Amino acid sequence: MTSIKEQAAISRLLSFLQEWDNAGKSLRTQILTTFIETNQGKTGPELELEFSQGASLFLIRVTTWLRIIYMTGLDLEMILRSIGIFLSAVSSNRYLIEFLEIGGVLTLLEILGLEKIKEEDKKESIKLLQIIANTGRKYKELICESYGVRAIAEFLAKSKSEETQEEVQVLLDTLVHGNPKYQNQVYKGLIALLPCGSPKAQQLALQTLKTAQSIVGATHPSIVDCVLMVLSTVHLEVQYEDSSILQITTQLPVFLQQAAAAKTIGILARSDLNLAEEMLHLRVIHSLMSAMGNTDHSNSQRLASLTLEV
Repeated sequence: MTSIKEQAAISRLLSFLQEWDNAGKSLRTQILTTFIETNQGKTGPELELEFSQGASLFLIRVTTWLRIIYMTGLDLEMILRSIGIFLSAVSSNRYLIEFLEIGGVLTLLEILGLEKIKEEDKKESIKLLQIIANTGRKYKELICESYGVRAIAEFLAKSKSEETQEEVQVLLDTLVHGNPKYQNQVYKGLIALLPCGSPKAQQLALQTLKTAQSIVGATHPSIVDCVLMVLSTVHLEVQYEDSSILQITTQLPVFLQQAAAAKTIGILARSDLNLAEEMLHLRVIHSLMSAMGNTDHSNSQRLASLTLEV
């Protein structure tokens, strides 16, 4: 039999939930603002105490509201930050499971691709995905199974905020660690990012790609053309990362290395005539002619021919 104190607590909870159910957008935003201010950093048991063992009832309401309004482009920051309090609370795995069961991961990924939604709100979505990914391997797999790598990478390429892009890099780095089933998918997603038009995204992708390469081991052939293409950038910070990633592609078959070298020489020769003249003194013509004679690898022949033309 419940005590008078417990009955009073339950009554307060029911009153609070009723207030939420009857509230409009403005009042709900106020409720969430107060919730964030008073519950930031609380553990799962502390949240349960605050809500008389009914915290999940409030989480379900907030998550349901998110799924109802997120496509409208309305301000989502308070909703996402409130959910973050539940998901990041110590000893709160039940909240994470409840959020996932209602389709939370798919909603967060869809938010990243919607043009109507502000970048600040998308950054909050990335932070929630970070929390989920950091919870364990099966949650990383869930994000990847939901076509998350593509959605996250595309958002990194389109983002206009360097701060947000750095948050995305943290997420991609998390997804490539301790995720053997999908680490190759993340690796290929990073390679696909290299041709994008954002120098910051290129730099961050290259930084993460170095880590991914050491984890994956075998080098994907497409990395050569992508990395060499980025060499032509005028952004020094990208060039630095690009030259670093070239150093770890030594596992490539020798013919691919030969083709990559021929292409790199061509890029350098076009960019600096003095450097081109210096390479002539280093007998570059002889080396390129040797590559042209490689009948076992047509790409080496083609790239060496184009460089000789320069």
